[in-house]
Amino acid sequence: MKVKRFFAKSMAEALKQVSEQMGPDAVILSNRRVEGGVEIVTALDYDENVARQSLGDQASEATNGARLAEMQAERHRRLEEELSRSRSRIRDVRESRAALGQGYAEASFAELHGAASDEFSEEPSQNTHNTNYSDELARMRAEISSLRDLMSGRPGEPEKHGVNAVQQRLAERLQEFGVSSDLAGSLSRRHKGGKLEDGWKQSLKMLVAGVRTPDQEWLDEGGVYALVGPTGSGKTTTIGKLAARYVLKHGADSIALVTTDRYRVAAHEQLFVFGRILNVPVRVVDESNTLDDILDELSDRHLVLIDTAGLTSSDKGYQQQLAELARSHHNIRTHLVVSATSQPRIMKSVWHCYKMAGLTGCVMTKIDEALTLGESLGFVMETGLPVAYYTDGQKIPGDLHHAEAVLLVRLAVERLKMLQEQAAAEKVPGKEHPREIA
Repeated sequence: MKVKRFFAKSMAEALKQVSEQMGPDAVILSNRRVEGGVEIVTALDYDENVARQSLGDQASEATNGARLAEMQAERHRRLEEELSRSRSRIRDVRESRAALGQGYAEASFAELHGAASDEFSEEPSQNTHNTNYSDELARMRAEISSLRDLMSGRPGEPEKHGVNAVQQRLAERLQEFGVSSDLAGSLSRRHKGGKLEDGWKQSLKMLVAGVRTPDQEWLDEGGVYALVGPTGSGKTTTIGKLAARYVLKHGADSIALVTTDRYRVAAHEQLFVFGRILNVPVRVVDESNTLDDILDELSDRHLVLIDTAGLTSSDKGYQQQLAELARSHHNIRTHLVVSATSQPRIMKSVWHCYKMAGLTGCVMTKIDEALTLGESLGFVMETGLPVAYYTDGQKIPGDLHHAEAVLLVRLAVERLKMLQEQAAAEKVPGKEHPREIA
C-alpha cells in the first residue's frame, strides 16, 4: 500500500496532482483545509484489513471504514513528521561531526545507523564532546528502529505478545458469534483484564455502540427511498412489506411505487401485484419517462418507494441505473439491501458495487435464514451504514421490523446460543435436540 500526501491552493489543484501522480485507482483517505490551501492524503492498493493490522490496537477505535481511513491518514502524517525530525537530527549530527573533524560530514542515513552500532561497541571516550555525540547516536538509533517498524507496518512486538488467555478466548467466541477475525481481535484487546464474561459483555456493548440505526421510521418521516442490491436480496418483497404497513397506518392516497427495472422481461409483475392489492399506483421508468419526471409528478405523495434492478457492474444498464439515482434533483435516500445469509466478502463486494449511488443506509433481510448474525453486524460497523429495517420471514407486513441496535445484537446472541445448543446435542449420542422454552 502506497500512501502519499498532497498540498495545493485549491481542492481542484490537489485532485489534479493526485490524478497525475497516483492515477485513477487512488483512494482518498482524508482531506482537510490547512494554512495556505488544502491537504489530501491518498493511497494506492488500499486494503482495510492491512490498514487495521498496521494500526494495531488503535484500529479498535475505528467503528467504520471512513474512520479507519482517517486514522490511516493521520498515521501517515505522524510518520512524515517523525521522518522530518530524524532528518533534522541527522543534519545536526553531521554538522557536529564535521566540526570535530571525525569524517562523518558526508555520511548517509544507513552509514550513520551503522556508525551508531560501531560506536557502542567501543570503549567510551573521555572526551565530553564524543560522549555527548555517542548519546545522541543512541537516541537516533532507537528513533530509526522505531521508524522502520512504522514504515514496515508492523504493530510491534509488545502488542503481539500482549494478548492474554482471556483475550484469546474472547476473540474466539466473537468469531463464533460471526464477526471477522480482525474485528474480533480489536474488540478482545479492549478488554484489559478480568473475567471472560465481563469481556464478552463489554464487547457486546461496543457492538451496540457501533451499529447505527435511525430514530424515525420512513413511514412517519416520509420522502423518497430507493432500494438497491443484487438479485434475490429481497428488494421487491421488502418494498411490498413497507407499502402494506404504510397503507394500514396512513391509507393508500399518499404513497406511490416506482420501478427502474426495464432490463428484464416481466420484471414489474410482482410490484404491480402489490400495487393492485394495496390500490397503490406503480410507475415504470423507461425511455419515455425519466426517473425525475416521474418523481416530479409524484411530488404530492408523502412516501415514494423505488424498486431497482439487481444489476452487477458487468451488466448492461448498471452505470445508467446508479447514475439516475445519484444525479436526481430529488432527495432520494438510497439504501442497500443486504441478505444476512451472504458471506462477509460478498456483502463487502456488493457495498463496493453500489456505493456510487450515494448510499445513506441499508436494510438487512433474511435474518431468519442466517446461522449467525455477527457477519451482518460486522459489515454495518465497518461500512458505517445505518440499518433502517430488517426482515425475518415472508409474511407481509408482519415480518418487517424497524431496526434497533440493542435488539439486533440480542438476536445475534440468541442465534449463537441456539447454534451452541444444537452442536452440544449432536455430540451426545441418542440425545434429542433441546426444546424451545416458551
